[in-house]
Amino acid sequence: MISTSRNDLAGYRIVEEFGLVRGSTIRARHLGRDILAGLKTIVGGEIQEYTKMMAEAREQAIDRMESEAAAFGANAILCVRFSTSYILGGTAEIVVYGSAVKVEED
Repeated sequence: MISTSRNDLAGYRIVEEFGLVRGSTIRARHLGRDILAGLKTIVGGEIQEYTKMMAEAREQAIDRMESEAAAFGANAILCVRFSTSYILGGTAEIVVYGSAVKVEED
């Protein structure tokens, strides 16, 4: 599956449009990670535990979006965007969305 934030795909033409597809996941903080993160805030620097958690959440959301697009028969997703929102204490939702299309090489 080809995914891009662009409105078009160089070297390809759109032959069919399927509409909006999306994928999401909601992740909660982990007590063990919170302890490590709390220590990290004292000394400063990247909180790698949360960086890894959010990267995994983005990948899961992308996989879900691509599965939805494939179910339509799409082979590409254009205009891909991410959104993150706070749900409740210690949880966040990652949403990814785009336009599912079928493309052919020019």
